[in-house]
Amino acid sequence: MRKHVSRPALPLVAVAAAGLLGGCLAGGEDGPGSGEPIVVGMTDAVPATDPAAGYDPGSWLVFNNVFQSLLSFPPGGVEPQPEAAEQCGFTDRASRRFTCTLRDDLTFSNGDELTSEDVRFSFERTLRIDDPSGPAVLLGSIDRIDTPDEHTVTFHLNRPDATFPQKIASGAGSIVNHREYPADDLRTDGRASGSGAYTLESVDAAEAVFAVNPDYRGPAQHRNSGVTLRFFDGDQRALREAVTDGGVDVAYRGLSATDTAELDAAARSGRGEGVKVVDGSSAEAQYLVFNVDDPVAGRPGVRQAVAWLLDRTALARDVYQRTVEPLYSVVPAGITGHNTAFYDTYGDEPDRARAEAALRAEDITGPVELTLWVTPARFGPDTEAAFEHIAAQLDASGLFDTTVRSVDADEFARGVTDGDYGAYVRGWVPDYPDPDNFTEPFFGPDGVLGGGYRSDRITGELIPRTERQPDRAETVDDFGEIQDIVAEDLPLIPIWQGRQYAVAGEDVSGLQWSLDASTVFRFWEIGRTS
Repeated sequence: MRKHVSRPALPLVAVAAAGLLGGCLAGGEDGPGSGEPIVVGMTDAVPATDPAAGYDPGSWLVFNNVFQSLLSFPPGGVEPQPEAAEQCGFTDRASRRFTCTLRDDLTFSNGDELTSEDVRFSFERTLRIDDPSGPAVLLGSIDRIDTPDEHTVTFHLNRPDATFPQKIASGAGSIVNHREYPADDLRTDGRASGSGAYTLESVDAAEAVFAVNPDYRGPAQHRNSGVTLRFFDGDQRALREAVTDGGVDVAYRGLSATDTAELDAAARSGRGEGVKVVDGSSAEAQYLVFNVDDPVAGRPGVRQAVAWLLDRTALARDVYQRTVEPLYSVVPAGITGHNTAFYDTYGDEPDRARAEAALRAEDITGPVELTLWVTPARFGPDTEAAFEHIAAQLDASGLFDTTVRSVDADEFARGVTDGDYGAYVRGWVPDYPDPDNFTEPFFGPDGVLGGGYRSDRITGELIPRTERQPDRAETVDDFGEIQDIVAEDLPLIPIWQGRQYAVAGEDVSGLQWSLDASTVFRFWEIGRTS
């Protein structure tokens, strides 16, 4: 038995620079919410207004604007800064004890004081409810939470988790009022009340209305006097018409790649429709996932042949109108540790000879009958066209006979869970901008990809080692090895990495501060130039 040697606790280390610790009152020189109201349109829905239930882009858009987390991502940054907290940091050497000190002037929008009791309640509630559509999976490293006083919260983790600050800076860290939310059940009245930059005034199938929270305390500075979010229920044409006709000020999430490209080209040529296209970085990615237990896709030679034949450049050009970029590894470009494992192994142009050799090595002589399963409702309106394009690439080689099957989101989820699909699409919008979010959820013990793949080296050694390392620059070699193993074993093939786009009226400003790798769409940054 190893003898335990106690060590003094390390001093509390603030997550962000001292200049950001104090926070500030909402609003600019003219006071909170002095700008004009803004109307934003999108084709996504908002399935949940309760932070214990939502784990999708639409719901997190609400959470990030209505609720505070202890930490938040600053515009353009990937290192969390204090939000509801005054300071946070690990207080041990093993990245298993994380302590935050709250600001002393926090209130919920109804006037109730926000204390450490609410923080503990919020995290314990999400874990207790464990909603299958909720973010509890992100908080699995929490063992217990101590609140020695009203302003101090200490998280004791059941394993080293150096990415814990990023996880609680996401929508999963939303703080709710323990007086208004049931401890064991989801809130069912459709309302949301928090301490964030905005209050949710109303929500229905057509729109959600947000007002500036005058009692907000934190780093956000409002540049508008309120936001209305209008839902277009998947109708891309209606969203395009709304933004070009002035029915909405901003079109966010939902325009087709063709619409975005056309509007951008028109604006650049001076023939625009009174709108501009604003783009920003993104770590959103799409993959082709294989079921390694499938009688067809489970054969390594089949997966290798697909990898040798995939032409990402043509796909990005012909289907996505260059609104996405080819992706050559499981970790996207711009994220710490990204490499080009698939480019290095399979190149960037189709190689029929090597694809055929991979099949012949397994005594496969006839065209491989392969079905690709997609669900545009879940992974974007261009998904079916993209996979039809991939199928045509495979079939053009004469080595495959490929079919694309499109099903609704529920049927797709059941098919993946039951192992019925040999090859299928999977899109990923990261919860936080760290390579861990592209490896642990995929290849950890509770992987979300399906497909039956497991690597003892990745799961048992590399991921745990990266979770113990608070200096993320020191994880580059381990994440590089993970990506190399994935390129060799081929449980999936990365296809593309997206950019974020918003189409807006020419007088709309500030969108560049809401389109970054954190995927936080910050209502408060949007204003007008006149």
